[in-house]
Amino acid sequence: MASAMRGLSLLVSSLLLALFSLGVQADAKRYQFDIVMSNVSRLCHEKSMVTVNGRYPGPTMYAREGDRIIVNVTNHVKHNMTIHWHGLKQRRNGWVDGPAYVTQCPIRSGASYAYDFNVTGQRGTLWWHAHIAWMRATVHGAIVVLPAAGVPYPFPKPDGEAEVIILGEWWNADVETVERQGRMLGMAPNMSDAHTINGKPGPLFPCSQKHTYALQVQRGKTYLLRVINAAVNDELFFSIAGHTMTVVEIDATYTKPFVASTIQLSPGQTTNVLVRANQRPGRYFMVAKPFNGVPIPADNKTATAILQYAGVPTSVVPSLPQLMPETNNTDFVTAFHDKLRSLNSPQYPAKVPLAVDRHLLYTIGLNIDPCASCLNQSRLAASLNNITFVMPRTALLQAHYYGLKGVFTADFPDRPPARFNYTGVPLTTGLGTSLGTRLSKIAYNTTVELVLQDTNLVSVESHPFHLHGYNFFVVGRGVGNFDPAKDPGKYNLVDPPERNTVGVPAGGWTAIRFRADNPGVWFMHCHLEVHTSWGLKMAFLVEDGSGPDESVLPPPKDLPKC
Repeated sequence: MASAMRGLSLLVSSLLLALFSLGVQADAKRYQFDIVMSNVSRLCHEKSMVTVNGRYPGPTMYAREGDRIIVNVTNHVKHNMTIHWHGLKQRRNGWVDGPAYVTQCPIRSGASYAYDFNVTGQRGTLWWHAHIAWMRATVHGAIVVLPAAGVPYPFPKPDGEAEVIILGEWWNADVETVERQGRMLGMAPNMSDAHTINGKPGPLFPCSQKHTYALQVQRGKTYLLRVINAAVNDELFFSIAGHTMTVVEIDATYTKPFVASTIQLSPGQTTNVLVRANQRPGRYFMVAKPFNGVPIPADNKTATAILQYAGVPTSVVPSLPQLMPETNNTDFVTAFHDKLRSLNSPQYPAKVPLAVDRHLLYTIGLNIDPCASCLNQSRLAASLNNITFVMPRTALLQAHYYGLKGVFTADFPDRPPARFNYTGVPLTTGLGTSLGTRLSKIAYNTTVELVLQDTNLVSVESHPFHLHGYNFFVVGRGVGNFDPAKDPGKYNLVDPPERNTVGVPAGGWTAIRFRADNPGVWFMHCHLEVHTSWGLKMAFLVEDGSGPDESVLPPPKDLPKC
């Protein structure tokens, strides 16, 4: 008996050790992210690049609503590093949000930092990525948050396990070198050499035999695809030849289902779709191609993957989609976004702020600033309300929490410095900006309406904006100049889409609403990395409330130091 008990004890110990080594504990989901250099080959070209655990894209994280997650990030490369958990609200816990010099100082070479956070009140598809320089081009992966145990999806349960589809970009050159060269010249960096689906360009590119993603399906079954646009600078269309998709979720919030042959995602956005394998068994291309509604150069290359019916030989030539929108089809994009509606059910209500305490209007500008060291003595810049944001060398949240002086000012203006015909004839003078590390201070629990207005300074362009720490409701959008007297009367205040990243149409505007009930410093920026690096960003300083759970939590002991 004693021998049997010892054997059982050893078995239990072995199981517990195995569970720990897999990163699973009763009180937390644990992950180890090792930042390493890896040799990766695409387009007949091999390069050394930064990855997580040697994988491109990086590992998918799985959790359930309500879980605690601990991700220990160890930096083995020469570059500084941070990781952002895109779309997770991190209530009161901005220390783990990730943007460098906003909520934390970077993880230096040889150092580690444990991101310890809870997934509260959220479920669906999100993603993680590096949030320093252009590192997210290769350092990114999916976050799959399943509903709490026993809670069903509010749509028909799919037959197959959900598949993650990550859309991205590939450069043959080192991405940091590409960005640095553009900055030195004062011009836009070179565009990518290919788009990718799960890190692979597909058979329309050279050396594709090993670099084509394939998803095998059984005829008659329904699959849930979790589509993520992780591209650095490109808005994308996604379509599957011969099949329709039923949209059921965006940015980890449920939607009223609708059928689409093509979906459109801006960088940072996610979309969950149901796909029924109901066609003649064969091989069908999944396609990612750019959307670009203005005459500005972009990577116009098409990435492909294969939807492979079981039992069909791989020698069968895949079919291409017949009716994908043209690259500049803004009408399709407008119609697609007009169909997006929050589910707004009793279990998942759309809590849209109906009364607004604070009205904000931010103009988006592409600008030209003087630059003595640049090729043309000038450089391209970008601004909100004509302010090009300057990143500090001390993290803003630390400066706020400890009352450090001289790091930022809390005077970001609610309006642009001057009114003009924002989307009229392109301006040729007055294209410079003011520089500053200026934050907008908002009292706790304030309801905010923010209108993001594109302008024709240099050129109109669409801009996907991401707000950290919050979801918001997209209550209105339009082309031309926002009219405060007429446009609010057209708002959807019943079931507007709820997002964390929203596209502002080229030469148009988007209105969002949110309640500022998450204290801390929260970054807002264009998710086109080229524009972010030019200064198209700012941050909100949401003050503490008076209640016991309405203030910023103390920082963790291992928070990186600048």
